[in-house]
Amino acid sequence: MTMNLMAFVDNLYYMAVGMTGVFLVIGVIIAATCVLLRVGANEKA
Repeated sequence: MTMNLMAFVDNLYYMAVGMTGVFLVIGVIIAATCVLLRVGANEKA
């Protein structure tokens, strides 16, 4: 089995786009959690 290094290099772009999407989604989830915690902290149970 041989590995085509140029195919790997060409796919680095798609891997970078995918990882950027993952980090953006995680950031949105963290931001939403922080907002909900601040809004919910003002209400008394």
